[in-house]
Amino acid sequence: MNQIIQKIKKYFEEINNKKFINNLFIILLVSIILLIVANIFLDTKKEDTPYTETEKSINHVSGTESDYSNILEKKLINILSQLKGVGKVNVMVTLEDSTEKIAATNTTKTSENTNEVDSQGGTREVVREDMTVQIVTKGNDGSLLVVKEIKPTVKGVIVVAEGADDAEVKEKLYEAVKTVLGISGSKVEIYSSK
Repeated sequence: MNQIIQKIKKYFEEINNKKFINNLFIILLVSIILLIVANIFLDTKKEDTPYTETEKSINHVSGTESDYSNILEKKLINILSQLKGVGKVNVMVTLEDSTEKIAATNTTKTSENTNEVDSQGGTREVVREDMTVQIVTKGNDGSLLVVKEIKPTVKGVIVVAEGADDAEVKEKLYEAVKTVLGISGSKVEIYSSK
């Protein structure tokens, strides 16, 4: 081991310091350029990769109305296509409104009662109330702290499925949609596909 260290010391003593620094600088520059190029390619690759179902549902939980209906549609397609006698399934879900988020708030309420007596002997009571509502944010990014999220209600569902021309299969599809979404039968229509 000592022989290797001695050889390395001897090598560094023999080479010119300027040449060594120049070589080190070139290696450092090439490394930085390679890191930048690799980072650019990895970022574009991440954007192109499809999300897994879990990532999609996490990303869409705070999304818009269409995102929520897409999640419902995919889940319905997945479960309905597994029923006996059902082939390919297409589902369309319409919603009445959008997702409502209720933010956390700090509410301060103060009230002041004052009784005044005038020179004529009359009394007057003055009541003054102040209420301050402050929305709570989380972290340094200033995003709202959501206490509750109310999902939109389902307006209607259309299911087009292979095998729905059979009355028994159609009834299974009908009952499954009503049960999963917790909606009345008047909001569900089942059709057989071509």
